[in-house]
Amino acid sequence: MRLALCSFFALAYFAAYVHALHFYLDANQKRCFIEELPTDTVVEGHYRALEWSEQQQTYVEDPELGIVVEVQEEPSGHVVVKTTGPGDGRFTFTSHEAGDHSICLSTNHTSWFSHTHIRMYLDIVVGTTKADVEHDRSHVSELASKVRDLNQKLEDIRREQQYQREREADYRDLSEATNSRAVWYSIGQIVILLATCVWQLRHLKRFFEDRKMR
Repeated sequence: MRLALCSFFALAYFAAYVHALHFYLDANQKRCFIEELPTDTVVEGHYRALEWSEQQQTYVEDPELGIVVEVQEEPSGHVVVKTTGPGDGRFTFTSHEAGDHSICLSTNHTSWFSHTHIRMYLDIVVGTTKADVEHDRSHVSELASKVRDLNQKLEDIRREQQYQREREADYRDLSEATNSRAVWYSIGQIVILLATCVWQLRHLKRFFEDRKMR
């Protein structure tokens, strides 16, 4: 169990620093690394240079030491970045074309007789590609088109509901008018029946009066 834990922590430690490396170079020496990158990819680098001190017999920081960083596209040789920074610095660039990119580091010492010995620590982080602006615009246009279609459908539903309410109001008015006419028709029938009954009663009364006189 203890061996397994030790192996796990060892693997975790290695994975945490798998992108970091260190190397040595002398004055007027350039070290390059090739990195294959897709288009529009952001790359960030962090370097730290220590100079050998004969007096202290160890690598120490030198405030006067400068590091030249140069990034080129291969094999065209197009220079993407060329900058000079302090002994402990960072650089960032974006690949414009897919393919190999050479990342070169050297010191700012120009004397051929310099015996400067440098230990360089370098950490390169390859980030995600940039957002595709045209794709985003087309996606936004597609969403806007869908929103317009949805608004049009909602407007059609609103008009249909308004039409149904108007038809319901027309049917209600027609029903009320029909009921009103039916009521007046019933009242008319009652009046006619009453008038007929009165006429018949008067006619029968005269008929019986004539019979008695005879």
